[in-house]
Amino acid sequence: MDAAAYSAFSDALLRRLAREPHVVGLGALGSMSGEGPAPDAFSDHDFFVVTVPGAQEPFRTELSWLPGAERAVLLHRETEHGLKVVLEDGHLLELAVFDLEELRVARANRYRVLLDRGGVAERMAEVAAKPAEAPSDLWLCGQLLGNLLVGGGRAARGELLSARLFVAGYAAGHLLRLLARHVPPEEAVPLDDLDPFRRFERAFPRLGREVN
Repeated sequence: MDAAAYSAFSDALLRRLAREPHVVGLGALGSMSGEGPAPDAFSDHDFFVVTVPGAQEPFRTELSWLPGAERAVLLHRETEHGLKVVLEDGHLLELAVFDLEELRVARANRYRVLLDRGGVAERMAEVAAKPAEAPSDLWLCGQLLGNLLVGGGRAARGELLSARLFVAGYAAGHLLRLLARHVPPEEAVPLDDLDPFRRFERAFPRLGREVN
């Protein structure tokens, strides 16, 4: 999806939700927020819809309010609150529907409130202010070494898929957190405090190549 189409979808979503009497707010997340890196051809739309109490579930199951939903090729209920929707052109929508009280369980870093009929900006500020997990260096090192040991054993046993998960997934995630804490970045690119893999290669191109 190019920049013009991306912006047009965001605008259409806001217009449709603004017409819904049971909608209290719309929060744009990640690339959709306009904060940090701009959306590119691979960016999806991440957003929270906030409704009045009791209206959440109908908005999760009846998607006539969602632009393009009638032509979607995948509708996947991922969590109690959230869905993944893939449109016919392959564009991914990751969304969750809450009332104001349920919104407390969410996590967010980059966000912008596009629609607020009361209380949404304040609640999103609380959500974004939640401290990210900050395990100690000792814990991260222990997890890193333990994951490498388990992964190595499973590789030796011939369980290569499981081994890859432990080494390239779990162990690598702990290593990236340690590197981000203790090595000065090579480029001035903000990392994602919720996912250690996001944008690491852009902030640490040399280290990123070595880890990969």
